[in-house]
Amino acid sequence: MRVTVENGRATKVSGDPDHETTRGFLCAKVNRYLDRTYSPDRLLHPMVRVGAKGEGKFERTDWDTALGLVAERLREVAARGPERILPYSYSGTLGLVQNGSMDHRFFHRLGASQLDRTICSTCGSEALDRVLGQRVGPDPVDVGRAETVLLWGTNTLTSNVHLWPVLRDAQARGARLVAIDPVRTRTAERADQWLAVHPGTDAALALGLIHALFRDGRVDEAYLQRAAVGRDRLEREARERWSVERASAVCGVSAADIEALAARLAADPRVCIRLNYGLQRHAGGGAAVRAIVALATVLGAWQHPGCGALLSTSGAFPKDGDRLARPDLMPAPRPRTVNMSQLGAALDPTVTSDPPVDALFVYASNPAAVAPDQNRVRAGLAREDLFCVVHELFMTDTARYADVLLPATTQLEQWDIHTSYGHYYVTANRPSIEPLGEAVSNAELFRRLAGRMGFTEDCFADDDRAIMDQAFRWDDPRMAGITVERLLDEGPLRLNLPRPFTPFADPRRPIDLAPAELPLYVPPVEIGTAEEAPARYPLALVSPPAHHFLNSTFVNLRFARRDEPEPRLQMNPADADLRRLSSGRRVRVFNDRGAFVARLEVTEAVRPRVVCAPSIWWTSLTEDDRNANAVTSQRLTDVGRGATFYDCAVDVAASEAEA
Repeated sequence: MRVTVENGRATKVSGDPDHETTRGFLCAKVNRYLDRTYSPDRLLHPMVRVGAKGEGKFERTDWDTALGLVAERLREVAARGPERILPYSYSGTLGLVQNGSMDHRFFHRLGASQLDRTICSTCGSEALDRVLGQRVGPDPVDVGRAETVLLWGTNTLTSNVHLWPVLRDAQARGARLVAIDPVRTRTAERADQWLAVHPGTDAALALGLIHALFRDGRVDEAYLQRAAVGRDRLEREARERWSVERASAVCGVSAADIEALAARLAADPRVCIRLNYGLQRHAGGGAAVRAIVALATVLGAWQHPGCGALLSTSGAFPKDGDRLARPDLMPAPRPRTVNMSQLGAALDPTVTSDPPVDALFVYASNPAAVAPDQNRVRAGLAREDLFCVVHELFMTDTARYADVLLPATTQLEQWDIHTSYGHYYVTANRPSIEPLGEAVSNAELFRRLAGRMGFTEDCFADDDRAIMDQAFRWDDPRMAGITVERLLDEGPLRLNLPRPFTPFADPRRPIDLAPAELPLYVPPVEIGTAEEAPARYPLALVSPPAHHFLNSTFVNLRFARRDEPEPRLQMNPADADLRRLSSGRRVRVFNDRGAFVARLEVTEAVRPRVVCAPSIWWTSLTEDDRNANAVTSQRLTDVGRGATFYDCAVDVAASEAEA
């Protein structure tokens, strides 16, 4: 990203035309990043609560007073047991300095509970680790070399827009794009084929394709013998349990479409499967990722440039996590770990927890909006005995529950260094402008707090520029020739990887097609399959980010709400007719955990028995003060302990106002 600055004020952001991924353009959200930076709603000064929790009433204070209050309360709680303190953060910023260094050092030294940061990607990431041994894939710039691209659970035009020109060029050349998704997204509309898989059954579809390949003798036996283990177990599972007919019945894709796709893949194994994180937010998410990666492997697709399976490139970067986070500062025995996807239970005083959470420190996240089982989360945040600190840019749903509210910087106002999960470049982030008001970065906040808490270790004196030098194992061959100085002078630099990068053409560690600890198929617990629907709540709810939202980021900005003026729910005509509902009506989406209200859109863009609520709305901007997470559960995935947002069964009825 390039930033134009005039007289100390940023006046324009644009994509770097010299970067082979960005190619001079930004996504619809980041293209309006100045709206976020200079929003009149920015929090610019420390504040303390004067109203009831959740009411959002605060009065301004100064940094000295705010830090003194936070330090005093943390000392009080730590005296009863430091594990009563819980940090809560995620990807409000993704840099190694601002989201993985001084904050971790602070809480490690304090002896606070550790946070298991699972809410987004751990299920798929751990599945990759177990199957491939590392989280890498083909270089996205080479994906256009594939003859078939399966866009599996990814709305590329919304969530990976810089891949789209590569796909568009491939399509113009004759490659076939197949979108596999319960929803006909913007991406599926532009693909050559849309396969409307039922949520949570992606592994069944992959295994049905694998069955057809083994049945017809169309697998790459030479590659499997050289590069993989677990072949026989996979073949046995696919042949005995996953006939094309059974896979079709479970996943909802016709047997004819499965057979035709298997034949195309077998005819030319130059196949790239671009999968994304939505499909692993189910009880069987790890099994789904394993099966899809196994499909790419039995085809031998990894041998061809730009081919194989791409979920993340993040494992290629040799980060020095220990030097950044300093886990050696933790006391022995190591403090307990709390799963962020189960925050509602962690804050619930009626749930046996030893010790309970008495202090919560939230930064770079908005759990009141994004965490599952929202009603339990908000009940916990409303506890008067819970001391809550929030470091934020805006008065988010979570900020309204803070006892102390501290102003944060944007990306334009802070130092950082970035890896990626969608390309292979390292990027240094130099501040473009001075921080607005009294805003401070994450690292600076915890540096100041460490001083107030009396932490004397040398690492708490590191400034952001020094931490950038600690971010990587610089002697790793992948970092050859890369330095922070070069990054600052020249811009992003690609890891020292071959061109083209074919990571598993001849893997050092065999690809494990059927790891013993990873199930081959786990059915969705709550929403059933295409064969059967739970009688009580027969609809499967998915809630991917709306086009102009990034989870709960950008939701409060005017440009985003022009596209999404109110929460909406997409429903298939067959399901709407059954409930005598029509487009334009306000409807109530509900289950035993809660409910939320949305405007109905009846459309063929969702398959039957599926409803889609583009998300994630701030509850303070909705008519009923709730969003889709009012109905999601705290159940965890088969591996990675991740959230199961899309394993969610609901029903829909006219809202009370229109009933």
